[in-house]
Amino acid sequence: NLTTGCSVNAVGQIIKSQGGKQSVELSASSLRIVGTCPGDTFPLAKKRHSLEYLRTIAHLRPRTNTIAAVARVRSTLAGSIHKFFQGEGFNYVQTPLITASDCEGAGEMFRVTTLDIDDVASLPRAKDEEGKELAGVDYAEDFFGKAAFLTVSGQLGGETHACALGDVYTFGPTFRAENSQTTRHLAEFWMVEPEMAFADLTSAMDNAEAMLKACVGDVLEKCEEDLEFFGKFFDKGLKARLDKVVSKPFVRCSYRDAIKYLQEEIAKDPSKWQFPDVEFGTDLATEHERWLAETKFDSAVFVYNYPKSIKAFYMRDNDEDGGETVNAMDLLVPGVGELVGGSQREERMDVLVDKMKELDLDVEDYWWYLDLRRFGSVPHAGYGLGFERLVTYVCGIENIRDAIAFPRYPGNAEF
Repeated sequence: NLTTGCSVNAVGQIIKSQGGKQSVELSASSLRIVGTCPGDTFPLAKKRHSLEYLRTIAHLRPRTNTIAAVARVRSTLAGSIHKFFQGEGFNYVQTPLITASDCEGAGEMFRVTTLDIDDVASLPRAKDEEGKELAGVDYAEDFFGKAAFLTVSGQLGGETHACALGDVYTFGPTFRAENSQTTRHLAEFWMVEPEMAFADLTSAMDNAEAMLKACVGDVLEKCEEDLEFFGKFFDKGLKARLDKVVSKPFVRCSYRDAIKYLQEEIAKDPSKWQFPDVEFGTDLATEHERWLAETKFDSAVFVYNYPKSIKAFYMRDNDEDGGETVNAMDLLVPGVGELVGGSQREERMDVLVDKMKELDLDVEDYWWYLDLRRFGSVPHAGYGLGFERLVTYVCGIENIRDAIAFPRYPGNAEF
């Protein structure tokens, strides 16, 4: 009955190992089986399984060396994030998961409703001023009295507390209904989102760099065996790369300079690039981001002052170039690409309202957000860190679906 997968209670002495794979071993004087495990049906046979297969048995995969190591590193990183911000005097704020606001203005949100969508005929129909039925649903009849969604970000809620308490941070789940099957996207993921009052873009970059150095330093100190495992089986240069994060200052490069560097490199051989057309206004692809971080600078690099046209409505226009760019930054890291995105927020109410109208956002839906500008506005800045991307980066694993216990992505909501 002593089979792979069974649980046991073993009593004995810890002695120097007779083998070469570990330093010590247990010399058992008694062994009792606590829970049996039929070897012929146990999905985790004693062999190396692909990560793709392990995702189909996500309830059992924490028993494997790889996923157990990921879980330990993830736990250490989460604790380090709280330790860093608490140590810096930030207040931890829990923002709502259900919202009527689209923070990114992208529209890729999961709807929350109690309407009986299985009975289409029963759905209340929207009506115009004359009482004529329109094509859409009347969400005034829904649970919250309006259309509601799962949040894509805690940022807007975080700003309310930053304008009262000073420095705050959120750390919680966010959701994106983006039909993406890439190794970099999840439908449910965790975000770390600090917000700082009386701060500018430089403040946000300084804080993000200090936070990452502290968190990676903690993992290097506390998860040595797990990092050795990842270095052996996934990324042989992992330890050196993480050491460099802690010891080397991050590069800072303007978007205009980044575009110039990319154009010079692509011109040498455009056929090597999936997206060779790069100009001012281009939203950098992963291959562009990774080239900057891995080849051009061989370092974590902040790219800042992005074109207004490719960034969110709440980012502050740059005065020096007539608002052509905004005070925004992305942190690019080797092996991953974008890890952090942030900005100085637009604190001028008239400018913010104009930008919202340009994007066809309903100003009435953001009345409370505009109140922050209406009543005692202050300059403030912040950023968002995709937690699962950080986990993949620190572990040296490729697929973000292996960085969270139960990954949610298009076509998959098991367990």
